[in-house]
Amino acid sequence: METIDTLISARWIIPVEPDETVLADHSVAIRDGKIVQVLPTAAAADTYEPTETTELSDHALIPGLVNAHTHAAMSLFRGLADDLPLMDWLNNHIWPAEGKWMNDEFVRDGTELAIAEMLKGGTTCFSDMYFFPEETARVCSGAGMRAVVGLIVIDFPTVWAQTAEEYLRKGLQLHDELRNNELITTAFAPHAPYTVSDGTLQKIRTMNNELNLPVHIHLHETVHEVDEAVSKTGQRPLERIASLDLVNPNLVAVHMTTLLPGEIGPLAHAGVNVVHCPQSNMKLASGFCPVNAMMQAGVNVALGTDGAASNNDLDMLDEMRTAALLAKAVANDATAVPAHSALRMATLNGARALGLDDQIGSLEPGKSADIAAIDLSSIGTQPIYDPISQIVYSAGGHQVTDVWIAGKQLLKNRQLATLDEQAILQKAGEWRDRIQAADSGA
Repeated sequence: METIDTLISARWIIPVEPDETVLADHSVAIRDGKIVQVLPTAAAADTYEPTETTELSDHALIPGLVNAHTHAAMSLFRGLADDLPLMDWLNNHIWPAEGKWMNDEFVRDGTELAIAEMLKGGTTCFSDMYFFPEETARVCSGAGMRAVVGLIVIDFPTVWAQTAEEYLRKGLQLHDELRNNELITTAFAPHAPYTVSDGTLQKIRTMNNELNLPVHIHLHETVHEVDEAVSKTGQRPLERIASLDLVNPNLVAVHMTTLLPGEIGPLAHAGVNVVHCPQSNMKLASGFCPVNAMMQAGVNVALGTDGAASNNDLDMLDEMRTAALLAKAVANDATAVPAHSALRMATLNGARALGLDDQIGSLEPGKSADIAAIDLSSIGTQPIYDPISQIVYSAGGHQVTDVWIAGKQLLKNRQLATLDEQAILQKAGEWRDRIQAADSGA
């Protein structure tokens, strides 16, 4: 008998790789935070002697979900400015609110709220783009959450930095501090082509020739953005980014709702990663990402929720369902983005976009034991013919019962192990009261 730390047995295991695979009555053996083997439960009992055993007879185990684009701290702005188009929402509501309220405390409390929500929905890794990234990293470390922290860059002053040079300097300092962190990595995060100049993007390209990090940027989010860029520069934003030599496998292009058919093939050829945020795009009426066309061309398409201020949740199960349904409507093809592809978008494709696919995104020996367990016994997910279909089209985040990151259990029977849920709720209420009081002039 081989000694291991943990053995998790479940009714089904969906490893994601190989694709479309469902393993009935299987177990995951874990040692030192990594998956040792995925094998039939009957064989596991004769093979391993675990320190801890978890038996989930009504559950499916999937790789932890990867939220490839969000703004975690903006959870504290959830519902603050609903039902508005993007530029009105940004210019007249969100940016003024950030100017008034954003500080290290806001980011710390908002990120705790976001991580608690994500863990309870089965998300084990998120890619963030926001100010005070050192606070985001600190909260993630304390919670045991895996994250790619964006080194935010923007060409106008905020309370966090005054110039592009200061953003870059602070970002590189944080990158150095996190260099040996096993759960937290970094990415350059220029906000968008309309807020970051050519000179700043060129500096990022030069720095990244050495660091080889993802470059995470909002791109082609709306028709307005593209039309304004053409009016001012004579180039579509993607064309401009390409002229700066940033269209390559490191590029993580978020949204991409406004593409010409002739732009899709070159994206695939260049190895660009796209993050699709369907619910946020629909809520802001930003447009429709041609997901099926891109995936058919070979583009790696991942999923993100965007921030809770424009979604208004961080539920990746819900995002999967929306992505699958919307892709069918946009393509006018019921076979577009089937359930297994949507699950792959939310797991392995996200890991690949973030440069983490050698560590997470599938349940394979040697990878980190980042795992989510979904209880499929409830009335809304019965009867079960295909567990993958039930997860994508029927299950909700409330059915996630247990979550592990690097073999450590962070959610057990719906209870958070490393975060104080009641304290987080209290802080969220205090922020609401402060913001509401200020808005009402009290």
